[in-house]
Amino acid sequence: MLFRSRKPEDLKPREIPSGKWLKCKKCGELLYLPKLEENLHVCPHCGYHFRIGIPEYLKILTDSGDFDREIAADLESKDPLNFPQYPEKVQKSQKKTGLREAARVGEATVGGYKTVLFLTDFRFLGGSMGSVVGEKFVRGVRYALEHRLPFVSLTASGGGARMHEGILSLMQMAKTVVGVVELQEARLPYITILADPTMGGVMASFASLGDIILAEPGALLGFAGPRVIRDTIKQQLPPGFQTSEFLLEHGMIDRVVPRHELKETLIRLFNLLGVRHGRG
Repeated sequence: MLFRSRKPEDLKPREIPSGKWLKCKKCGELLYLPKLEENLHVCPHCGYHFRIGIPEYLKILTDSGDFDREIAADLESKDPLNFPQYPEKVQKSQKKTGLREAARVGEATVGGYKTVLFLTDFRFLGGSMGSVVGEKFVRGVRYALEHRLPFVSLTASGGGARMHEGILSLMQMAKTVVGVVELQEARLPYITILADPTMGGVMASFASLGDIILAEPGALLGFAGPRVIRDTIKQQLPPGFQTSEFLLEHGMIDRVVPRHELKETLIRLFNLLGVRHGRG
């Protein structure tokens, strides 16, 4: 007998080695993690942009892979309302991400151009904006004003304003908007990059006020989420509602930029805006 029939119970799926493979959330292709990392965490088959954190974006955007000088690095959240388990959640996020807070800000070099770069990280309490995140943004603005540097904000903040800090969190919306106005009055470029997801109070304040607004492909962008809106208005939403492409089509953002092109796009914009090259 040349061939032996196999019983259904013998046809078991092969085990995937832990930590080496990942299935694409969009196309379902099995991806080898080291290769995915080389491709900036973008699926080579369908272009799906996986969520990444602040360290990865710093490597992608900056010449050195990090800040040249970090601003307000020692700030950490307090618990002004004695919100149940809030300190424990902050500590858990700190341990998980290696970050002190959901945002980092500092001076960085992008293609030889000095800029102030502000980033949020979804892994830290959903990238939500509490008093520390707002304060870091404003301190970055002050540094940009002092040194006459452009300001770039990259957000991945699905958590919006952080409920654990109540009104102190909501105040950061007005506080960061004032910072944006100061940049405008000083005629300093303010560029925003919206990554998946950018929602709630972050989107409703500084993230949507850039002189130029860029977004990664497929990012979820808006105030309330699609499910909340659908359940409120009791209507079916258009296909792709609140994605980067939908907002571009409706004039809410200026361009959808793949992750591979973000740095080069910033360099071209700095050049067009007349930003001086280097600090000389």
